[in-house]
Amino acid sequence: MAPAKDPPVLKSRPKYEYYAGLDIAAKTFTAATCYRDAEPTRAVSLSQSPEGYASLTKLLLKADHPLDQILVVMEATGTYWIELATYLQGEGFAVSVINPKQAHDFAGALGLKPKNDRFDAQLLARLSATLQPARWTPPPQIYRELYQRLTHRLSLLEARQQFRNQLHALSVAQPVEGVVTSLENLIATLTERIKQVDKEIKEFLKLDQEWAASVTLLQTITGIGRLTAVWLVVVTLNFTNCSSAEGLTLFTGLAPIERSSGTSVRSRPMIGKGGHSRLRALLYMAAGSAMRFNPVIKAYCERLQKTKGRAYKEVRCAAARKLVHLGFAVVKSGLPFDPAYQPSPQKEAGASPEAKAS
Repeated sequence: MAPAKDPPVLKSRPKYEYYAGLDIAAKTFTAATCYRDAEPTRAVSLSQSPEGYASLTKLLLKADHPLDQILVVMEATGTYWIELATYLQGEGFAVSVINPKQAHDFAGALGLKPKNDRFDAQLLARLSATLQPARWTPPPQIYRELYQRLTHRLSLLEARQQFRNQLHALSVAQPVEGVVTSLENLIATLTERIKQVDKEIKEFLKLDQEWAASVTLLQTITGIGRLTAVWLVVVTLNFTNCSSAEGLTLFTGLAPIERSSGTSVRSRPMIGKGGHSRLRALLYMAAGSAMRFNPVIKAYCERLQKTKGRAYKEVRCAAARKLVHLGFAVVKSGLPFDPAYQPSPQKEAGASPEAKAS
């Protein structure tokens, strides 16, 4: 690995004895290992298969340390990491799954730039030894059932819209009857399949009372429909992967980012491009409805526009953030949204719940 700046030193005693970094692709993954105060080993490429997993296990066991003293770090990119992470965790290794931005920032702090898979694996091994990120806990089975159906539903919607666009384009030309009929049949088939997926999502939600209750609570907030509620619960693992409403706002990518340089360059904050893009899009759409029909959101937005002169998009993003705070409050309190609720002075300093039993 190329020379770099010295990494930050942990003041606490190392939790693990041996470290590994995995750079994962669709059909292969690249692995590098290291001890805490040593440079990473030469990276090796293995296949995304039972044979590749067995080879990785053999590689890690060469260090002759207890499995739970070997920390393996990988990035949460796409879905290719899930099976390998689950396998390693099941074998008894300590597994940590980090946000790609964390690895990017770590490389920047060391003055390094990503080059290739082998370099990335070595970087992750070094990050593993230096930062020792928190261990990953596999999500419950209901997460996989619902998340894959939600993403499948999204693909079906996109395909249907594509065929609708083609049908519309034909309507302004001289359409061929056979082509029109084919497109109409495809649209009808996709519509039925979407309805079936919706039914499956509803049935699987019944298997977890806590998740189902949270979906119901979220729908008491005017502006949040069932689909947005389900996405919120599933993606946040029922609001357990963020400890605060502010953290959840960051997770969705709706947190405003200040743009300034010294005293001469200052501009209005903008939301970043990080976070969960699908959830951010759903909340942005929900905010449009909430600005019209949710009295709490409506009053909040009118105040931003009249007293602070905020632009429409800026106000709508603020409304989406407000929905996140309200959603976090109703789920954590277990109480439905009440627009007439007035928080006590002690609570006003914290997150605004605007929720209580109606």
